Amino acid sequence: MSNFEQSVIERDDQAPEVASARDFGFAGGERACGRCGSAELGQTDERAARASLRAQIARLEREHSQIVAERFPHIRAPAAMPAGPECGPALLDLGKLERSRDALAAAVQELRASAIDRLEHEGRARERLQRMRLEPGRYKFARLPVRDLGQGVCGVWEVRPRLGLIGMLAGWWELKLSSGCPLSRGSRSTRDPG
Repeated sequence: MSNFEQSVIERDDQAPEVASARDFGFAGGERACGRCGSAELGQTDERAARASLRAQIARLEREHSQIVAERFPHIRAPAAMPAGPECGPALLDLGKLERSRDALAAAVQELRASAIDRLEHEGRARERLQRMRLEPGRYKFARLPVRDLGQGVCGVWEVRPRLGLIGMLAGWWELKLSSGCPLSRGSRSTRDPG
């Protein structure tokens, strides 16, 4: 036997056994990567689902905050939800992430509806203010708070007679804006009396 034949025989003895498709859990003609199992594919799908849900939750939280910030103080953020029995940091499973997203989507829908109602209310108030401005005699002693117009919280538009009683008897009416917020009762002057 030659040296070449001896080396071929030794290599064949040391060669590992060839694995069949059944050894990897595949039947028929399916091909597979021996390193990638179904568990890894499941983890990859779960990671993608988590990332998608977190992105949706972040978008809804931004929209929720934007609505409240733009319409404050006329639309307030709902009270914080009470913490559950498992307070503290935790990694939520897919079911809890979906429930969190759905609850946030419902809250955003309610805020959108409130914002639309508020805009309609402010539009009606502006129309009324315009009519009061054009025909003050038709709106004698009518009052329209500035907060109804979305311009602040203090002040009132009011139709009053010009020159008091004489103006009321003469039919001279005008629209006036009050000077602002009244002082709270019981507040004292900051001046030093002495």
